[in-house]
Amino acid sequence: MTKGDKFLIIFVVVLTIISLGFIKRQGFSNSGKYISVQSDGKEIKRIIFDKDLIGKTIPIETKYGYNLMEIGDEKVRVIEASCPDKIDVHQGYISNIGETIVCLPNRLVIEIKGMDRDSEIDIMGH
Repeated sequence: MTKGDKFLIIFVVVLTIISLGFIKRQGFSNSGKYISVQSDGKEIKRIIFDKDLIGKTIPIETKYGYNLMEIGDEKVRVIEASCPDKIDVHQGYISNIGETIVCLPNRLVIEIKGMDRDSEIDIMGH
């Protein structure tokens, strides 16, 4: 192994560590997040977290069933569902980008997503 090989290995390791730190800071940042509600694979609602929505409940009725979503402080949960097993209700709050609540019988997915700078989000009213 030559001096150049050792330098290259050290350079690649340092670059990797710096890149991972940047990805972790940028990718898992919870600033600029919103709730995506999807039914049968199609997004039906986008809700930006807002202080005025804390404690509000939002009914989600589709041809597959009924779910009642509650918005918390930068978090969301399902508090009522028409499905028999109620796994989505028992899951509790989700708050980080990438986390999901899934109700298979009702074909419902609630996911927290991060906003891109170029994305257009509909702000849900009261």
